[in-house]
Parts: sequence; C-alpha cells; structure tokens
Amino acid sequence: MPSLLAVYAHPDDESLFSGGVLARNAAEGGRTAVVTATWAEGTHRARELAEALTILGVPEKPRLLGYADSRVPSSAPGSPRLCDAPLDDSVGRLVAHIREFRPEIVVTHDAYGGVTGHEDHVHTHRVTALAVQAAGLERLYPEAGAPWRAGVLYLAAHPHSAIRALREFEEAGEDMWTVPDERITTTVDVRPWLDRKWAAVSAHRSEAQRGAAPGLLATLPAKARERILGTEWYIRQDLMSDTRKGETELTGR
Repeated sequence: MPSLLAVYAHPDDESLFSGGVLARNAAEGGRTAVVTATWAEGTHRARELAEALTILGVPEKPRLLGYADSRVPSSAPGSPRLCDAPLDDSVGRLVAHIREFRPEIVVTHDAYGGVTGHEDHVHTHRVTALAVQAAGLERLYPEAGAPWRAGVLYLAAHPHSAIRALREFEEAGEDMWTVPDERITTTVDVRPWLDRKWAAVSAHRSEAQRGAAPGLLATLPAKARERILGTEWYIRQDLMSDTRKGETELTGR
C-alpha cells in the first residue's frame, strides 16, 4: 500500500471525511499519518485526535500545525487563527511535514471545504495545494528539508447524488457544498471499516457534546449513519506525469 498523508483543518475532520481510507491503508501496511491545521498540543481536542488515530490504527502521533480554529481563538493560545496566518508561514510548516514523511499520496479537503464550506476547510485546501507543489522544489523552503514530490493529491468531496442521504443529517440543510457527480474520480466503499471509523468519530467527545457532527450523527439510526459514512468520495489530481496509477489508488490494486 502507498504511504498516505492526510491534511485536514480540525480534529474530527480526518475521521469524518477519510476515516475508512485511513484505517484501510494503515491495516494493509501503508505508512499513514495525519496533519491537523488547528488546535494546539495539550488541548482536549488534540487528545481526542490522538485517541481517534489510535482507533483507526494510525501509529503516528498527530502532526499539528498549531494555528487557532477560526471560531475558537482559545484553541491555540498565542497563535493566529489559521485564516489570518501569513500564507508563506502556513505553507512552509506543511512543506516540512511533507518532506519529513515523504508521502506518495496526500489527501485533503476539496476546494469547497466539504459539505459545510467551513472557512478553515477551504483555507486548508489552499495551503495543501500550494504545499504539495512547493515541497518538490529545492529552492523553496530550503530549511524545511530535502525536496519531496508526492505523486497524487486526493480531494475529499461529496457528489450531488449524496444529498438525499446527507439530508438525514440535521446539520446538512439546503446550502450543501457538493460537486457534480462527474467530478468524482474515486469512490471508496468503506463499510468494512465502518465500525472503526464510527468509533474514531465518536472519540471526538467534546464535539459530540456540543452538538456538532459527531453528536448529530449519534442521534441517527445505524443504517442512516452507514448511508452517510459508509462511502468516501475523492477527486484525484496527479502531481507527476509519470505517476503509476495502480500504485497510488485509494481503492487498492
């Protein structure tokens, strides 16, 4: 299995958007890690993230860029909000993780930032798209380590055809940021990993308690959760012209 680095905005995004792919890749022997853009070491959400990754079978500790959640300034005391940080700084921090981990695949939010369109999700997409390019150029961020070119970027998205299932989910109202079905290149059935994925989502207890996505999902029948969480969709973007597709497929060989 390929090495895979997932880059998401908040603790819980990794489990909600890509928990099945992360669990599968790790279980099948692929090096797997997660970078989270917001919340600082020592906070309760960083601890929940570490627990969720353990449940998913990801052996690495969370990698945190250390910025504040745009809606929770106390999430990273003394640090700017992710959306306010100098772009060069945030890209450089992520380049260092890419060069150190050396992934074949990078996964992140799509340009809409997923169905909610959250501003931190959108900005994390921008930072990641720039960082995967910059990481391969030796004259950019030379202090961040030796250059590394990932082969593929996968953008986690939801197609228009998923709207019916999403409407079972109270948070998903009329204004859902979905993409045309033909834009989706990769559809992954993660039902074999759904128990583990749901356990990882549930590990984000503080989000459940405040009524965010993990809590709203917990109110649904198991079959409804399966319809929402049992499939993961991605838009594949090749970063190198000579990338061998069979070796960088999220759906396996």
